[in-house]
Amino acid sequence: MQKISEKIVKFRYVILAISILLLIPSAIGFINTRINYDILYYLPHDIETMKGQDVLIDEFGKGAYGMFIVNGMNTSDRMKLADKIKAIDHVSEVICYDSLVDGKIPVEALPEKAKKIFFSDKGSMMMIFFDTTSSADETMKAIEEIRKVGDKQCFLSGMAAIVTDTKNMVQDQIVSYTLIAIVLALIVLMITMDSFLVPILFLLSIGMTIIYNLGTNFIAGEISFITMALVAVLQLGVTMDYSIFLYHSYKEQCGNYEKKTDAMAAAITATITSVSGSSLTTIAGFFAMCFMAFTLGKDMGIVMMKGVAFGVIGCVTILPAMILIFDKAIWKTTHKTFHIPAKGLSKIVTKWYIPISIIMLLLWVPSLIGYKNIDVYYKLDKALPSYLPSVQGNKELEEGYEMSSVSMILCDSKLSQVQTKKMIDEINALPGVSIAAGLDSIKGALIPEEMIPDSLRSKLESENHKMLVVSSEYEIATDELNDQCKTINDIIKKYDENAMLVGEGPATKDLIEITDRDFKVVSAISIGAIFLLILFVLKSVSLPFILVFVIELAIYINMSMAFFLGTTLPFIASICVGTIQLGATVDYAILMTNRYKTERIAGKDKKEAVKIAVITSINSIISSALGFFAATIGVAVYSDVDLIGSICMLLARGAIISMLIVLTLLPALLVLCDGIIIRTTLGMKDCKMKKGSI
Repeated sequence: MQKISEKIVKFRYVILAISILLLIPSAIGFINTRINYDILYYLPHDIETMKGQDVLIDEFGKGAYGMFIVNGMNTSDRMKLADKIKAIDHVSEVICYDSLVDGKIPVEALPEKAKKIFFSDKGSMMMIFFDTTSSADETMKAIEEIRKVGDKQCFLSGMAAIVTDTKNMVQDQIVSYTLIAIVLALIVLMITMDSFLVPILFLLSIGMTIIYNLGTNFIAGEISFITMALVAVLQLGVTMDYSIFLYHSYKEQCGNYEKKTDAMAAAITATITSVSGSSLTTIAGFFAMCFMAFTLGKDMGIVMMKGVAFGVIGCVTILPAMILIFDKAIWKTTHKTFHIPAKGLSKIVTKWYIPISIIMLLLWVPSLIGYKNIDVYYKLDKALPSYLPSVQGNKELEEGYEMSSVSMILCDSKLSQVQTKKMIDEINALPGVSIAAGLDSIKGALIPEEMIPDSLRSKLESENHKMLVVSSEYEIATDELNDQCKTINDIIKKYDENAMLVGEGPATKDLIEITDRDFKVVSAISIGAIFLLILFVLKSVSLPFILVFVIELAIYINMSMAFFLGTTLPFIASICVGTIQLGATVDYAILMTNRYKTERIAGKDKKEAVKIAVITSINSIISSALGFFAATIGVAVYSDVDLIGSICMLLARGAIISMLIVLTLLPALLVLCDGIIIRTTLGMKDCKMKKGSI
């Protein structure tokens, strides 16, 4: 390891030059990586709702769809508008009352239930189908064109419109996310580090590794917008402490060596040894996310595992090269740092370790209550500001047409007209169903059979399937709609065991069920993996229990605050945050515990060993936690996309809570459990006979 470190120091100019050149292919890869803005795309592709989407595209040429509400237009203007929309690329079909009857049946002659499908007090509605999916670039471009040909009285609702607005908003704000994180992190580092130049070098080296990470995403072809929005912020937050450790180690080694190059080589060796274990716990947290059936977790997990790996490599190659090259400038920009009263804290936690342990243990009660009762939402437009066109469209649809969601039923084309009508009648009888309709139910009931054009038949029937439309008064992601979807599924399976219910409502129901399982799986895997890593790093049976217990308490306190503050969290935040917080902040606990072990083995009694551990590790822990906080809090406050803002707020708060718990509860538990620790930790057997053990 020492030889590798010496090579890094020797070829520092070459390393920095290569690092800069690598930014070119990385930038090209980043530019050519597609961003996916559709959350539902990450559902497993083998579930029924996703298979149904494929059938809609393959057999009907219909992928995404939306309800287009037109207020204040007469029949002639509506038909002209419909023709303009049909002419837009990738618009597969526009279905409205005027096109169905071609003006042969006056609106006044329609049954009341039929009238409610197409008309409200303000205007009318048409259904627009696209030949590409909600996440396709072509669909989003078509939606922008539709909005241009419409006016301020036109509203497009549906998943495709939400995806388009999400894309526009994230693209507008994503550069700001990164700039805010950089500025706030720089302020924290300027205060906590002893040189004004060193923080800039930190951010430059980390920034380069972030670009490498973003560039290599080209291999996967695309990444989620959530991953894209968070990758720079998270990578900055979780890898900053590696740079801090290298710099502190270098300064320490400068007192042991005459040459700066020798001191840096020794610092690199020490950093590789220390950071390798620390980074593995962070990687383990992101690795656990790859086991989610909802593959957004895998998307984020893989990207962030790469990010941590690039961060470690950059920390021991690019950063040492920069520090040595700009060494003189660093010393010219040194300044006094903020003094942390570590001695006072160390005395308090070792003197009052029993009361502190009891208080912290009692905190589990409210934390568990709050954690178990967190309010989570799955309705995707709830993550967006109310002024967006898609959110306004959904509101217009709900208020004017008593439709909060629209789904499709795909059943066997050989199903008889009598059976199909009977099935539709059963669905129409369900509470909350606005209307269920298909070709068989339209004939004779809403529109005379002889008036139905052949073009309509081709729109609603294929060689293998019939397509029926179901609209519901119930909001997406509510218990009422989920129960309704289950009942509709039961009904359609009676008539055709291969029938499928597809759309945003059924897909969101699947999302709820799948992510509920994912939450349990990810939590178990992350805790288990990190437990084993601590077991390996600290060579102890008891310490993994203590350290995981400490960080899990911090996680529970963090998450429970959402309940006590009355905050409703997006579902993805509740799954990801605990895992990321555990993986990223357990390093604080490992750092302090390692020093406690070292001092205890060296002959110090338990209280003295803990005091030294607190004093020597407090600067690194506070710097790391504040850096993580700074990288995330600005984005949390600034972001208008709640999916992103909530995750950042929880991570920012979690970093501070983990820091406080590690600096107070962990030292108290190390003193309290000292006897158990030395009996169950490799290399500490002789400590049992020394003063201060239990």
